[in-house]
Order: sequence, then C-alpha cells, then structure tokens
Amino acid sequence: MTPDETSPRSGAPAATPPHGRTHPGHHGSHPPPPVLRRPGVLLTLLCAAQFMLVLDVTVVNVALPDMAADLRLDRTAMTWVVTAYTLCFGGLMLFGGRLADALGARRVLLTGLAVFTAASLACGLADSAAVLIGGRVAQGLGAALLSPAALALVTTSFHGAARTRALGVWAAIGGTGSAVGVLLGGALAGGPGWSWVFRVNVPVGLALLAVLPALLPPPAPVRRPVRLDLPGALLVTAGTAALIYGLVEAGDSGWGEPAALLPLAAAPLLWAAFAAVERASRRPLMDLRMFTRRPVLAGAFLMLISTGLLLAFFFLGSVYLQHGRGYGALRTGLLFLPVAVAVGAGAHLGARLVTSVGSRPTAVGGMVIATAGCVPLTGLDAHSGVYGTLLPALSVSALGLGAVFVTATTTALGMVAHEEAGLASGVVNTFHEVGGSVGVAVVSTVAAAGIGGAAGTVTGFADAFLVCAVAAGGCAAVAGVLVPRGKPETGGAMPLH
Repeated sequence: MTPDETSPRSGAPAATPPHGRTHPGHHGSHPPPPVLRRPGVLLTLLCAAQFMLVLDVTVVNVALPDMAADLRLDRTAMTWVVTAYTLCFGGLMLFGGRLADALGARRVLLTGLAVFTAASLACGLADSAAVLIGGRVAQGLGAALLSPAALALVTTSFHGAARTRALGVWAAIGGTGSAVGVLLGGALAGGPGWSWVFRVNVPVGLALLAVLPALLPPPAPVRRPVRLDLPGALLVTAGTAALIYGLVEAGDSGWGEPAALLPLAAAPLLWAAFAAVERASRRPLMDLRMFTRRPVLAGAFLMLISTGLLLAFFFLGSVYLQHGRGYGALRTGLLFLPVAVAVGAGAHLGARLVTSVGSRPTAVGGMVIATAGCVPLTGLDAHSGVYGTLLPALSVSALGLGAVFVTATTTALGMVAHEEAGLASGVVNTFHEVGGSVGVAVVSTVAAAGIGGAAGTVTGFADAFLVCAVAAGGCAAVAGVLVPRGKPETGGAMPLH
C-alpha cells in the first residue's frame, strides 16, 4: 500500500469510499491541487501545529499535581483535566475529517487552530476547575478540527516520493511529542508554573495563524451543501463521556450508587443510538461495516488497550511520584524520559517484527512484555524503589506497548483493501484517543484512595497496576485469536502518537 492510498489522520478515505464521495486530490470531481511554492515550509508549520496537539496529551500529566494544589482539584477534577481533551479529540475527529472534506481543509484547519489557541489561553488563565476543564474540552474540539485537516493538506500537497517522506515526518511527530511532553511538562511546572504548559501554545498558535494563510492553497469553492452527521458525532462522544463519568463517580460514591450506575447504563444506550443513526444515515460518520473487517477490529482493539495502558502509566506514575513520594515536577518529568524513549524504541522494533514475523506474534509478544512490566508494580507501596522498581517496570511495559501501537496501525491499514484504508485509519485513530480517556478513568477510580488522600498516601496504586496487568494479559490472549495471521503491507501504515 502506498501513502497515496491512505489518509491516516482524516476520517475520510483516500480513495473513492462508499456513497460516491471523492477525496480532495484524487480522481473525481475535484480539480488537482495547486502547486505550492514553499512546500517544505508548509510541511514544517503543519507538523508544528500537530506537535502541539500531541504534546497536550502527555504534558498535562506531569503538571497535574501542581494544578491540583493551586486550584484545589479533587480526584474527579484531576481525572477530567486529562480525559476531557482526549475524549473530545477522539470523539469528534471523524466529524472534523468530514468537515474538512465538505468545507475545505484550509478553512477547517485555521478554525481549529484558532479554537485550540484560544482554549489554551483559557486553560492557562483558569482560576477554577470548571474553567480549566471547559478549556480542555475546547482544546479537544480545536484538535479534532485541526488534525485531520492538516493531514489532508499534507496528503494532497505532496506527491510520489515527496509524499512518502512527508508522511514519515508526520508519523515521527507522535513519538517525539510524547517524549517532549513529559519533559516540557516537568520543566514548565517546576519553573514558571503549571499554567505555562498551556500558555506556551498561545504564541506558537498565533504565529502559525499569521503565517499559514499565505502558504496554504486558496480555499476551494463549496459547490453544494453537504449533509454532516452531527447527531452521530454527539452520540458517540456522549456515550464515551457517560462511561468515563460513571467510572470516575464509582471511585467516590461506590459501584452500586445511582451516580455511577445511571451513566454506566446510559453509555451502551447512547452507543446503540449512534449505531442506529449510522445505519440510517446516507453519509454516516463511521461506516460500521468496517467492524466486520477482522484486521480493522483487531487494530482498533489493540489501539484501545495499548493507549489506555500508556496514558494510565503516565497518570499513575506522575501522581505516585509527586503526591505519594514528594518528588518535584521537573524531577518527575526527567524520570519519565526513559519511559517515553522506550515507547519509541518499541515502535521501531515492532515495525521490523511486523514485516518479519507477522502481526499476531508481534501483538501477542508486545502485550506479554507489557504484562511482565506491570507485574512488579502490583506490589507498589511507599517504600518501593523508584529507580529499582518503578522506572524499569514502566520502561519494560512501554517497550511492549510501542510495538503494539505499530502492530495496531499496520494490521488495520495493511490488511484491508486500498479503497478502505482511509475509513480504517479513521476508526483506529478514534480508538487511539478514546482509549486514553477510558484508561485514565479506570485507574483513577481504582487508585482513588491514594490520589484523593493526604500527601504521602499511596493506597490503591498497586491495585491500579494490577488492573493494568490483567488488561495487558487479557489483551495478549485475545490478540492470539483476533489478530490475523500473516504480514501486512506496511508501505502506507503510519505509526500514531
């Protein structure tokens, strides 16, 4: 599969999808894209915009305890500060891709960048939990508009070998952003203050807004109104939000209380309504038939679990070190650097293994390694060695998860028909973001006593890592059956952040 045939970040397929829609830049009713005078500069700026979005997934985790202390955030609010962003980013990403197709990638990109920049300023100036969480929701909305539109511009602005190189640069943003996020979060929180993890986006965003319009292709005319599946976008996001709300509430009120049971019961009902809307829609947000494709289902499952585990590790580790052991933000950020590097190393190793031994052995092996890394953490207490136990264990787990990330993407994109690659990548990307939200919510609830207790309390962290170990082991077992045998075509499969 060639990069010409994929659109990894957009919810739109790169070739002609069902219902007769054509993707910009491909054969159909759209004219060929104009020749750009400075494509290298444009790629750099688009990657800088994407880098901000990736950064904000991990940068918050290290600064979270300082935010909690200044704004008096309880455990519930701390959890939502992390999950609100990834929830809206993932839940609305496919809708953002559809908007880019309907209104033009240029318009949607600049709108998303403006929303994300303004929301970052609101987060940086927040003086309460409500303002901070509201700003994170708006950041997620801006990211859901910006990211698929930016990738659409990358895929239509470059051709042949240049496109392959451009998509390779784009893919590298993911691992780099995760590593820089933990470092930058610690440096800013330990230096000028936690608010700067958001404020740093503002000058970057304003600079991009000033320069990008002169480099982007001119806006394409909107030829006719396009029906957009807004009800579908809202239903799938609301269903996942209900699940997260129920999980978080269960940590405070208990699993049997209505505050937890009602949203947990509402979540599958909202997802069922989403499925009904998608089946009835002439232009659905998500083609549910994709889940009948075994490679796509396997890739989505692997991405959901692996992203949930990785963000859970960053969340638990940061709170354990700072709240439970009294470490500073900068020291915590530096300690997490080996974990972030291990993810990149695992992704590199996974890319080689997928093409040599196949998807199934790589997925199972990666999750077995992740499980083995979690096992020492199931006995974590106030006296556990940070350098002898916590960091080595998290790094081993991260190595395995990095390999699974690549396997998830290459399986979903490399084992389906070329004309379905865009739809498949939209599904996997959605599960990537949503998985992080669900993972953080689950471990926050299990470790509620330690996260919400007095400083120095570490109760519940061992149980949370036990849940992670069980999830990783269960995923390894399921992967041994669900992931197809064989070696995928990996030419167009781009690893995610």
